Amino acid sequence: MRKAIASILVLFLCLASPAFADDAATFRDMRAAAERGDAGTQYNLGVMYYHGRGVAKDDAQAVVWYRKAAEQGYAVAQNDLGVMYSNGQGVAKDDAQAVVWYRKAAEQGDAKAQNNLGQMYYHGHGIAEDFAQAVVWCRKAAEQGYASAQHNLGVMYANGHGVAQDYAQAVVWYRKATEQGDAKAQNNLGQMYYRGHGVAQDYAQAVVWYRKAAEQGVAEAQNNLGQMYYHGQSVAKDDAQAVVWCRKAAEQGYAKAQYNLGVMYAKGHGVAKDDAQAVVWWRKAAEQGYANAEEALRELEALGRAPAAAP
Repeated sequence: MRKAIASILVLFLCLASPAFADDAATFRDMRAAAERGDAGTQYNLGVMYYHGRGVAKDDAQAVVWYRKAAEQGYAVAQNDLGVMYSNGQGVAKDDAQAVVWYRKAAEQGDAKAQNNLGQMYYHGHGIAEDFAQAVVWCRKAAEQGYASAQHNLGVMYANGHGVAQDYAQAVVWYRKATEQGDAKAQNNLGQMYYRGHGVAQDYAQAVVWYRKAAEQGVAEAQNNLGQMYYHGQSVAKDDAQAVVWCRKAAEQGYAKAQYNLGVMYAKGHGVAKDDAQAVVWWRKAAEQGYANAEEALRELEALGRAPAAAP
């Protein structure tokens, strides 16, 4: 698939979470100010409803107050109202409406909204797919230092989506995002070092960046790090560690890691040989359409070693 990229692009769908010292008292004070029409307070009241602070969590009420602030031109509220439409939280899912609100905020310079609008263009959600426009909006956010947009712009350079393919520029933007701790960018930078794309091939640096991302829970990076241990690439070969990291990724549903974990069970590498466990993990991967796992199951069945499927 043309969008089968090194790491899925990030659409920022997290809402703000300001801290309130005394939630119940704060909520009472904010409600009064919000009803008087103060846009910033209306937005913060929506945040309190969204997080259930000082009041029962209520996404529909969060939408009510985000909308009041958004209609007054409050950019952060416009973005977050777009998020609610994207997620179908407190309102029927409506990508076209999400685009409307992201655009309003993006045109005011809100970096999160610019990134979100770029991703709507990239994926064709609520608007016609347009990689060039995705680049335009993600670049605006990236140039403001927004890490997710920097990562996304790197992905587009790496894949030549909306811009001429340029591995060196991909590395530039991945690195900017990694400097802010962006886990997906860390994994992608590791891949660039592993493949020698835009930077001299360096397995040791690949391990460094895979590990940073893996420790933040990125499944692809966990699998990648596991494979470095399995093959002894710039780390001492260690099948037990390979199992540890592939299992972490497999348990998150990452099909490639499920297949790899099955291989290690089938061969008894880093774990006691166990055909039944191999089949368990290969079936999980096969259910996601992972071709290598489907083939492994067929081969095991041909040898008469595959246990019957669970009823």
